[in-house]
Amino acid sequence: MKKYNSILKYIFAIFAALVITGCVHDDKYDEPNLDGYQCADLTATMTLTQLRAKFAPTATAAFVFPDNSTDIVEGYVSSTDETGNIYKTIYIQDKAENPTQGFVISVDAVSNYTNYPQGSKIYIKLAGLALGTYGGVVQLGVKTGTETPATSVSRIPEKLVPARIFRSCSIRENIVPKKMTSLQMVSANDQYIGCLIQMDNAEFDNRILCTNFAPNGVTVDRIIRDNTTTTTRVVRNSGYASFANQILPSGNGKFVGIYSKFNSTYQMYINKVTDLEMTKFPRIDGIASNPCEYSDNGLTQKTVAEVKQLATSPLTLITGDFVLKAKVTANDKSGNLFKYIYVEDATGGIRINIDKADMFNDPRFVVGKEVYVKLKNLYVGAVSGEIQLGTPFSGAVGRIAEADVYKYFFDSKKPITAVTSTEKMINQFTAADVGRWIKIKNLQFIAGDLEKVYASGAVTNRTLEDCSGNKVILRTSNFADFAGQVIEGGKGDVYGILSIFNGTYQLWITDVLGADLDDPRCDGSVYTPLPVLYKDDFAAGGFGTDWTTVNVAGTQIWNTSNQGNGTNYYAVMSAPLGSAANEDWLISKTVSLAGKTKAAVSFTTDVRYAGSVLQVYATENYTGNPATTTWVALPAALDTNTAAFGDWVSSGNVDLSAFLGKNVRIAFKYTSTSSAAATWEVDDFKIKGQ
Repeated sequence: MKKYNSILKYIFAIFAALVITGCVHDDKYDEPNLDGYQCADLTATMTLTQLRAKFAPTATAAFVFPDNSTDIVEGYVSSTDETGNIYKTIYIQDKAENPTQGFVISVDAVSNYTNYPQGSKIYIKLAGLALGTYGGVVQLGVKTGTETPATSVSRIPEKLVPARIFRSCSIRENIVPKKMTSLQMVSANDQYIGCLIQMDNAEFDNRILCTNFAPNGVTVDRIIRDNTTTTTRVVRNSGYASFANQILPSGNGKFVGIYSKFNSTYQMYINKVTDLEMTKFPRIDGIASNPCEYSDNGLTQKTVAEVKQLATSPLTLITGDFVLKAKVTANDKSGNLFKYIYVEDATGGIRINIDKADMFNDPRFVVGKEVYVKLKNLYVGAVSGEIQLGTPFSGAVGRIAEADVYKYFFDSKKPITAVTSTEKMINQFTAADVGRWIKIKNLQFIAGDLEKVYASGAVTNRTLEDCSGNKVILRTSNFADFAGQVIEGGKGDVYGILSIFNGTYQLWITDVLGADLDDPRCDGSVYTPLPVLYKDDFAAGGFGTDWTTVNVAGTQIWNTSNQGNGTNYYAVMSAPLGSAANEDWLISKTVSLAGKTKAAVSFTTDVRYAGSVLQVYATENYTGNPATTTWVALPAALDTNTAAFGDWVSSGNVDLSAFLGKNVRIAFKYTSTSSAAATWEVDDFKIKGQ
């Protein structure tokens, strides 16, 4: 046992060596200066086990100690927040070695290691504090009355901490981790939550080998296992930890961390990476040596162009000891690409299919990073005309399994550099450009796409054109984080990946800045959205006098609903299967286009179940009877995904030039049969003109 008092200000002037490589913290720290902070040696009135028992398993509210309580509990600090991986929490245990009870203290304070370093004996005055739960784990905090649920507690305010938590003036111990196996991480051992534990024969899952502890600013769970059970456990790492960008240990060995739990998931928190000794090989899963170490020995470098030339069939196995060294030009950060990346060298670009999500968080797949790809046992071949790398799937090139990523991809350890685009014109595209990051100058969206969003409900094609009328498809996933943004109406340079699908060139951008179109259009005009002359989003429910519903056949009629849409109402028409055939019209009020030089109608639709396509019409002279009215069909874009609700599709601006200077009504015609009856929903109706 260590004894210390005021002389500590002299004997704790010991400095740990600090070696900095790039921006990687080496995880060594100075001993905190313990002077000037209140310490006290008090007498405990209860144990941590007795404290834990104050909160009954069947409790429906937090347990609050009265303000005049004289109860005191003691424990040893098992955690340190010096690396930033533990946040506003102090973990303690009842003994420095062989503990029988751990505990969690929630405090609204950071850098607690400076006042309560690991190993400190602390005393906690319980007056006014409260016991409650978070994630099923009992913790000590305060009750403010605003907590939800009633069993939870808030953090102890920072100003209250020094009045409730006291570090011993004389005792500080070395915390000896309690050995636990993955098999022992069950509810019967929940008393150890908050203790420092050691898992032997531990190794991180092979699916995350050669990745970092956590992406910058993102808290993630890393899977770990030992040899006692096939059940995996979780190591929870903060993206704000000083070691977040370091690479996970790839071997087997000793893992030390704070034992915790969230609901039914057992998890651990790392205090310092120097606590981990996981360097032994072979691993339990059979990996015989460090898979993250790369060597050129025995490898022949291939260029992208040479890799593409290997594709002599739709599925060509690469048998040579080859390596491709290329820069990542596009990944899945925006959600527009899914489970594939593009890489490029001086000879071209190529798509690599990988069955791994959030690859942008993997240091090997950051845009601008050169990655080394071992090619042996991978496959290369054309998929719908585009040569790709991967592994077999249904007779074509598919995705490389996540568990195999470490076998093929290696961090070059080179700094990230800017991606350089190849400038091209649409009429200059060749097969050699497919897979490249390209720049096309002076493009604009075609008039028919203006005021539409990039994608809605499904992968969506929009069309870009240059000032000579050459066109290229812009393809956007509905999962892209910019999918719901309205495309720009001007002209500008577009950056993206060029792909090809059955002979048709396609462009993929990775963010909206890839199509930053701020200049006047090719004809010199500055596009501005058409002013809205009339709109109805059916927000109040019902149609009022602005709409006419006409039932021609069947018993169902147009109505409004907000089912599945919160407070947002929409127009809806549906007929149950087996019912008689329906024909029902929803007809808008008359809107004058007198004096207008441009006019359009727009709306959104959502369809579910197979059935007839909704028909959209316009007329200048409604007779009161749809059968005797002359209608003009409108070529509006409609939802086509009959398998699901909720994927609303914008019609875009549907031209009403034929009705300029006239009065116009818009009609939606629904039809169904006894064997095919879709549900159609319409919302955000607008007639525009200027």
